[in-house]
Amino acid sequence: MLKITAMTRIIEIYGDGENRLDKLISDSGELSRSAAAKLIERGLVSVNGKPADKKKILKSGETAFVQIPEPEEQDILPEDIPLDILYEDSDLLVVNKPKGMVVHPAAGHYSGTLVNALMFHCKDSLSGINGEIRPGIVHRIDKDTSGLLVVAKNDFAHIGLSEQIKAHSFTREYQTVVCGCIKENGTVNAPIGRHKTDRKKMCVTGENTREAVTHYTVLRNYAGYTYLSVRLETGRTHQIRVHLSYLGHPVAGDEVYGSGKPKWLHGQCLHAKKIGFVHPKTGEYLEFDSELPDYFKKFLKEIE
Repeated sequence: MLKITAMTRIIEIYGDGENRLDKLISDSGELSRSAAAKLIERGLVSVNGKPADKKKILKSGETAFVQIPEPEEQDILPEDIPLDILYEDSDLLVVNKPKGMVVHPAAGHYSGTLVNALMFHCKDSLSGINGEIRPGIVHRIDKDTSGLLVVAKNDFAHIGLSEQIKAHSFTREYQTVVCGCIKENGTVNAPIGRHKTDRKKMCVTGENTREAVTHYTVLRNYAGYTYLSVRLETGRTHQIRVHLSYLGHPVAGDEVYGSGKPKWLHGQCLHAKKIGFVHPKTGEYLEFDSELPDYFKKFLKEIE
């Protein structure tokens, strides 16, 4: 059993003379808009020493103080959740994560995650390098991205796999459908950092940028869409989604970096299809390919 705790914090929110207080708090990236509204309702947000109203337009020059209370301890428990395992030995396993599953516990997601499932399946055989909240997690993919992940069962395997990712020798290939028509194969070489105003988002030339390189190959053009194969050279947060949006061709269904259409996709049409790496213990090169999930195949059929 794992437990999550956090320290009570107070953050400052600065007015712009245009937006409501709950939106300003949400835009800071600290809380969702609904969570911000709940803190306001509890009297934990003050302006000029008085409890604030969520509809208040915070004037330019005004400052709101937001008290984020220490959350109750959350137990992170093993859960008997089915896993689609493509490979497993005493050092690692390769799992095909479904769309909609969060990789590791975080605020609002303390159960139903891949880590909960791994704790049940692997018992105590998971690496501890990434701490108690991310046991075994060497790399991650977003909640609404489906596809392959490698999980380390011990620290030796974790270190060996992480070194390959840092050296860009770890194969990661995705397939996606993007909005608009892309005619030729190409590469996006543009640094990615945290968005200056929306802390939940990443962007090209944001704050504290790091090198980011994405290669893409056109598989097929459809009316209004392009089917791509994408290879990561680096692995920054939201890299594929940010780079393709930067090109003017956001991933279909992406609610953060695109229009979110079509809504029935419930998030981006992005699948981590292939991974390849050298086994840290045996030295053998292993490569795994996963079938496109049903939501992806359905979308391709609809746009034919």
